[in-house]
Amino acid sequence: MRHCINCCIHLLPNDLHRQCFRCRGHNHNNQKCPVCKGENRIPLYTDSKQMKLLAVLEVRTDHSESWNGFFCLKKGKICSLIFGLIIMTLVMASYVLTGAKHGLLLIPSPFHYGAFTSNPSLMDNESLSDMKDHYQPSKINISYVKDYPSVKLIIDTITSKIEFITRQRPGLEELRKQEPHMFSVIPNKFLPNSKNPCWYEEYRGNTTTDPYTTNSYALYSKRFRTIFDYLRKVFWNHLYHYKDKHYRLRCLPHFYIIGQPKCGTTDLYDRLRLHPDVRFSAIKEPHWWTRKRFGIIRLRDGFHDRYPVEDYLDLFDLAAHQIQGVLQSEAAKEHSKMNNIIIGEASASTMWDNNAWIFFYDNSSEGEPPFLIQDFIHAFQPNAKLIIMLRDPVERLYSDYLYFASANKSAEDFHEKVAESLQLFENCMLDYSLRACVYNNTLNNAMPVRLQVGLYVVYLLDWLTVFDKDQILVLRLEDHASNVKYTMHMVFQFLDLGPLSEKQEALITKSPASNTRRPEDRSLGPMLPTTKAILRDFYRPFNTKLAQVLLDDAFLWKRT
Repeated sequence: MRHCINCCIHLLPNDLHRQCFRCRGHNHNNQKCPVCKGENRIPLYTDSKQMKLLAVLEVRTDHSESWNGFFCLKKGKICSLIFGLIIMTLVMASYVLTGAKHGLLLIPSPFHYGAFTSNPSLMDNESLSDMKDHYQPSKINISYVKDYPSVKLIIDTITSKIEFITRQRPGLEELRKQEPHMFSVIPNKFLPNSKNPCWYEEYRGNTTTDPYTTNSYALYSKRFRTIFDYLRKVFWNHLYHYKDKHYRLRCLPHFYIIGQPKCGTTDLYDRLRLHPDVRFSAIKEPHWWTRKRFGIIRLRDGFHDRYPVEDYLDLFDLAAHQIQGVLQSEAAKEHSKMNNIIIGEASASTMWDNNAWIFFYDNSSEGEPPFLIQDFIHAFQPNAKLIIMLRDPVERLYSDYLYFASANKSAEDFHEKVAESLQLFENCMLDYSLRACVYNNTLNNAMPVRLQVGLYVVYLLDWLTVFDKDQILVLRLEDHASNVKYTMHMVFQFLDLGPLSEKQEALITKSPASNTRRPEDRSLGPMLPTTKAILRDFYRPFNTKLAQVLLDDAFLWKRT
């Protein structure tokens, strides 16, 4: 068996070696060759027939041949690899263009919802992030297009389905049936000489008992254990003794910063806690009302044991100790001095996150939650004050994406995630009400970006079904960023806080901003102009309604 040294092609036994034009030795001239025609072509023939492009070539080396054959062998392998990569690229491009990558498809909508499930067994076997699998897009190959007119069709469909319908508020007895333990712990009346809602609770433990041994916040988070170690040391010093019994002072927050995420709530929290009459929970964002009381620690980890209300109340013990000191001081006893210290809580999920309802409460026929967070807060604290910080929902969504996305962040990736999320939201709106889609756990976990968080007016209207308008202060981050002193004065007035000295006010208003965008995220630049136009169209009807409710056109966030 003979081999072609220059081309390194295995020749068949009957090959006369007449057609291999590269094997004519060193005297072969490409310019004069009738086949090469002046080009470095490598026409290959086997049994006098020209081979096809994708023919499989058997290539072997013969160590007895010259080094020239060895180098030619390496060149043959490289060529084969390049041809393979080119074909693979063409196949993948065809795969994407024909819509096989259905997670990024837009038109028409392949995502179809089945019935809303309320099966509690799901929480034992699946994490919330796994709930996406129940409503995956159908396998339809449809071209993915990014152009504005195509996405605008989806937005027009969503807009045509928008209806702001007032929800039916549940009765107190219905709430008691859902959370009997919570109602057995929290009284319906608080101490009259305290501005903050507090009460005394009998403590039945002894001096060897650790009051925080079962606290779930301490058990599941190492960074909170230092706080609880301190509370253990001072716990017995703050018990109130009366008629051979021990009592501890329990408190709830006087006000809540309820939202929204990436809207400046951290900065507001950091400034407010500098006020001498304001205290906060030991943890900035307990997320108890929305997540922990349902056993949600991290959404991706599914459900754990539910945090009882006692664990939540423990977070206010540090503040309760200071309030107790005021109440039991000699001046307070002699002159019936009022405690003016108030406690705040700043979980930015409180306003909008009702995703867990479907696993714990009976499902309604329309897919809307029968109970919301505000129903329970109002049942215990009808006089609670609520602070909401908002920003342009378009910019909020991009900031949210930059903060929470873990890898491959870019303006192009954000655009694709927005397009996919809009499609999923559209499919829900075709079959269900706006409220059902906004509070739909499965949809919210399936969307790559949290579009629903920017639908401020939907949540605000639901809060206004249980709280009066004068109990809710709505601020804009844009105003806060441009004039911190003005917005902080609005907050102080809203909370009926006492006057400050110039030094105290300067400390609060001149502190640097908190939780600003990270340098690595700034380097990614702004979102694409097309993405911004799409999101402005999507949020426009919601912003219009919000401005009407608040009687303030600033909440339209018009472009300047």
